[in-house]
Amino acid sequence: MDQRLKQQLDFILEVGKLKNIFRRSLICSGDRYENDAEHSWHLALMVMVLQEYAIAGTEILEAMKMVIIHDIVEIDAGDTFAYDTKGYESKEVRERQAADRIFKLLPLDQSVEMRALWDEFELMTSPSAKFATALDRMQPLLLNYLNKGQSWKKYGINADQVLERNAHIEQGAPVLWSYVESLIEKSIVEGLLIPRKATK
Repeated sequence: MDQRLKQQLDFILEVGKLKNIFRRSLICSGDRYENDAEHSWHLALMVMVLQEYAIAGTEILEAMKMVIIHDIVEIDAGDTFAYDTKGYESKEVRERQAADRIFKLLPLDQSVEMRALWDEFELMTSPSAKFATALDRMQPLLLNYLNKGQSWKKYGINADQVLERNAHIEQGAPVLWSYVESLIEKSIVEGLLIPRKATK
C-alpha cells in the first residue's frame, strides 16, 4: 500500500474511536448520552443551516472543518465536562498532547493543515473560529433545554454558570446569542435551570 494512503487510513480508523467518547449531554430522545462523533456531525449541520448568522469574515468551509475535528483530541484526553473547574486545570495540556499524537498520524501536509485548524479553533482568533465556537456552545444548551434540563439538574448548574459558559456565542453569532439569552430565561421560568445566585 502507498505510504500516504496508509497514513490517511490509519488516521481515519483512529478517529473512529470518537464514537466511544461520551459527553454529558443527552441526545434528543433523552434516553442516552451523546458521543463526540454525533456532536461533531450535529455541529457540521448547524454550520450549514445557521451560516447566515455568522459574523462577517467567516469562511463556512473552514468553520465546518473546525467543528468536525475540534473534539478529535478527546480520544486521548477524554471529554472534560463544561462545568468541571478541576478538569479544566489540566485540559489544555492533555488536549495539546493528544493533538500532537493524533494529527501526526496524517501525511505532513494534512497534519499541518488540521493542526492549524484545531489551534485556530482553540484560540478563537478568526471569525470562522468564533462562529464554530458559538455553535459548539449553543448545541448542548439546546439539548439541555429539549431534555428538560436533565444535565443541568444532575450537576446542580445555575443560570450564572450557563450564561458565563455561553457568552462566547455573542462574538461569533450575535443574533444567536440573543436567542440563547431568551432560552436561558425561559429555562429558569420553566424550572429547568437553577436561577442566578443571589448577589450580596
